[in-house]
Formats: sequence, C-alpha cells, structure tokens
Amino acid sequence: MAFLSIGALLGASSLQALATLEQLMAQSRTGATEAITLAAAAQNLGSRSQALERAARQSLILGDAQLRRRFEETRQDAQSTLQSLRQRGLPPQLAEQWSDQLAQVAVLLQGPAAQSLDSERAVAALFLDIDALNTAIAQAVQELNTRRSSELMEQVEASRRAVTRRVVGTIALAAVLALALGVWLARPFKRLERAIRRLGENELSRSVEVAGPVDVRRLGQQLEWLRVRLLELEADKARFLRHVSHELKTPLASLREGVALLQEGVTGELGESQREVVEILRQNTLALQGEIEALLRFNAAAFEARQLRRTPSELAALIQEQVQAQRLQWQAKGLQVQVQGGPLRLTVDAEKMGSAVANLLSNAIRFSPRGGTIHIVLSRVHGRVRIDLHDEGPGVHDNDRPHVFEPFYRGQRQPQDMARGTGVGLSIVREYAIAHGGNATLLDTGPHTAFRIELSDDS
Repeated sequence: MAFLSIGALLGASSLQALATLEQLMAQSRTGATEAITLAAAAQNLGSRSQALERAARQSLILGDAQLRRRFEETRQDAQSTLQSLRQRGLPPQLAEQWSDQLAQVAVLLQGPAAQSLDSERAVAALFLDIDALNTAIAQAVQELNTRRSSELMEQVEASRRAVTRRVVGTIALAAVLALALGVWLARPFKRLERAIRRLGENELSRSVEVAGPVDVRRLGQQLEWLRVRLLELEADKARFLRHVSHELKTPLASLREGVALLQEGVTGELGESQREVVEILRQNTLALQGEIEALLRFNAAAFEARQLRRTPSELAALIQEQVQAQRLQWQAKGLQVQVQGGPLRLTVDAEKMGSAVANLLSNAIRFSPRGGTIHIVLSRVHGRVRIDLHDEGPGVHDNDRPHVFEPFYRGQRQPQDMARGTGVGLSIVREYAIAHGGNATLLDTGPHTAFRIELSDDS
C-alpha cells in the first residue's frame, strides 16, 4: 500500500502533466491553423479585389450585363471572406471601410451610360483606396497572428511553470511520503531486531510486542511464541539439571562413604594393590562431585543472570573487596595484586559483578607462576567501562582461544601442581557481563593472559 500510494501520486502528476502537454499541443495546432486561414483569407481578399476591379471597369466601358453579374458574384464572395476575417479578429473599422468602398463602386456601376468614362475613372480611384485597405488588412492579419503567437507562447510558458511546480511539489511530497513510510516501516523492523538480539542474548523476561503492518505483527507474534518456548525449554533444562544433580548426589555420597570405609580398613586390612584401587576410586568420586557441583553452580549462575538487582556501586571498592577476599590464595603463591583506576560509579548488580571479578581473579591466581604479579585496571573509554585483568601465566593456547568461555571447557595449558579446573568460571563471567549489557573477552596481548569485562556506561 505504501509503494502503491507513492506510485499513484507520481502517476497522477505524470498524467496531469501529459494532459497539459496535450492541451498545449492542441492549442498550438489550432493557432497554426487559424494563422494559415487568416493569411489565406487576406490573400484571397486581395485577389478578389483585383477581379472586382477588372469586372467593374470592363462593365463600365463595355456596358456588358454579364460582366456586371460577375462583379456581383465576386463581390458576394469577397464580402463572405471579409466577414470571415472580421469574425477571426480583423479590426471592424477596416472591414467597414472596405465594404463602404466597394458599395461606392456598386453605386457607380448603376449610373447612366453617358457617364461611364467618368465613373470608370472614379472606380479606378476607389480601387486604389481598396488596395491600400488590402495592404492594411494584410498587415492587421500579420499583427493578429503575431499577437496570438505571443499569447500562445506566454500560455505555454505559464503552463510549463505550473507543470514544473506541480512536478517538483509532487516529487517533494513523494519524497516526504517515502521518508515517512520508510520510518514507519523501519521502526517495527528495529523493534524486531532488538527482540531477536534479546532472544540471542537469552533475555527472555520481556515480551515481544511489535506494531506495524500485518506481516510484521505476525512475525512479532512468532518471535513471542519463540520467546515463550525458550522460557519453557530453559525451565525444563533447569528442572532436568536439578533432578539429575539431586539423583546423582545421593548415590555419589554413598559411594564416597563406602570408599572411605574401605580406605579406613573397616571391612578388613587392604593390600597394597587394593589400596591403589581404593585411592583411584576416591579421586574419581571427588572429581565427579566437583563436576556435579560445577554443573549446579553454572546452572544457578545462568538463572540468576536474568534476575539482576542493580544499585549504584563503586567498582574500584568492589574490586578491592574481591582482592581482599582471596588474599590467602594469592599470598600463598607469593603473588602481588595491583589495582589501578577509579573511583568509578556504575549501576550494576554488585553481587553478580563481584562474582565475575572473583572468578577472573581466581583463574589468574591459579595460572600465575609463583612470585608473579596480577594487574587489574579499571577505566572508562568512549562511553564504555572496562575491567582488565592481566596475569603472567603461560597464556591461552591458540586452539583454545575460541572456546575459553564455553561451559566445562578446559584448555590445554593446565597448572601442573593443581587439580584440573571445572571449566565453568569463565562461562559465569560472560553470563554476568552479558546480563549487564556488556561482554567478556580474551585480549590478544602477547604470551600472557588478559581478560576484559566491558560494560555500557549507562548500565
């Protein structure tokens, strides 16, 4: 409908311009025909005058009645031509003078035969005046044609200006209409884009409502159905994980107790090989318990990321709290933790943002070499708040870089003197960063490791 409206507007303007052009062409053809007719009539009047003069003078000299009838016939034709010229704009005084002169000739033709010579000389003088009138009539016809041509040109110019104004106005109106319709059509598509982005970022709490054309509204309804379906799947996943974790923890606890009883010799003294088998069982049960707890922790973090409780918070103080909370861990490895930047206030969920910083710091402590330094830099750049954490660890292997934020992914370069990680810490960091409208990224800063949490300044 939008494009049809614009097309109808431009089409109407084009048809109107075409009609105006056709009208001007018709007027031009009529004017040209009228000019030719006037010129031909003036020329015909001149030739009729010559024929009238011959017939009149010969009639006077010869006294021939047939010549007099020919004069009358030619006179009637000349009068008809003169009347036609008068109707087409010839000045009335010229036509009247011409008719008066010819009437005087007719009176002389009715005179007595004895005065024919004098009458002939008078007729000759009258026709000299008629010739002068013919010249004046021809000039008047030429002036009339010139004036009408000028009037037609002025009308053409006026019509051209009017058509130009209409066309320019129509184009401007069509451009405004196209812009308005473009904005009207673009707004629902922008809302669709935002809705799709929210769905991609797992922001499922806000319903999808898109106004606009029927097709766009129908697409918005499909996105709303998809959002509800994703919520249902998310709830099913959470229920499944809770159920599986609960079902696994009970037999796992029994398994750990049984292994502990065997290890303590409650069922009898174990041999050396039996002790090795029991130790393997104990280590694997501990690893399995760690996996289950990591799964529960990640599931809880993914759920809580959609339920932020934002308050104005001082980020530098928040980072210092997390550094102090892990003082024993980094002092045990002889590390130095340096915090730069601030003060900087931002509206965030302090608990979840503190958890994100804590996970990054814990990861850095785990991978840093003994006696190294961890740098935490807080800054604001181009309307974005950045929390950069650098350590002096071995860095991330090139094959691991695309996957470090995936849940339960463990890189190739693991510390030799520590237990293998669960692989959910960095995933939780990204979940919380995205929930705040930002992101968490791995920086390419050389052989060591650097992570960045970036948040919008209006978070």
